Amino acid sequence: MRILTKEEFENEKEYFMLKIGQGAVFIYPTDTIYGIGCNARDPVAVKRLRKIKKREKMPFSIIAPDKEWIQKNCSLSYGGEMWLNRLPGPLTLIMKLKDKDAINEMVIPGLDTVGVRIPNHWMSKVAKELERPLITTSANIKGGTFMTSLDNLDLEVKEAVDFVIYEGKNEGNPSKIVDLSNGEPKIIRK
Repeated sequence: MRILTKEEFENEKEYFMLKIGQGAVFIYPTDTIYGIGCNARDPVAVKRLRKIKKREKMPFSIIAPDKEWIQKNCSLSYGGEMWLNRLPGPLTLIMKLKDKDAINEMVIPGLDTVGVRIPNHWMSKVAKELERPLITTSANIKGGTFMTSLDNLDLEVKEAVDFVIYEGKNEGNPSKIVDLSNGEPKIIRK
């Protein structure tokens, strides 16, 4: 496992993008807190992430490559366009998934909705350049403390990932969650 800075990631971007495409599970900064993720289309990577997080059934959110990807693969309900226009930002929009093949079914086991993000952070460009969604969930074991720095990164998680992109202390709050899947928008978490 390697800990690298944004600059190191950028300098070796081709290598790390290839690794992500091949199923790497990694920790990365966002506009809110540190996340852990992988290619949301790769069943082996998604299964591995579930094992690391000890999260068998609960759905994961994704970082979408861009708004066009969201419009193509998710249904916009009444009021959804207004929320979509607030991206990028610290929002997770729960939307009905139109194209079941857009992500691996283990990302949202048994559901027809997915939490979609476009963080206001350079990590969003990684999903865009890969042209595929990335899982985004807090970098901790289910129920554990959110990672805000290397000091509180769970050792078990650290040992299980392929690499960590570290930008220093990140003490943001988890994103606001807005459910757009059933008509009127409903704020789930502020």
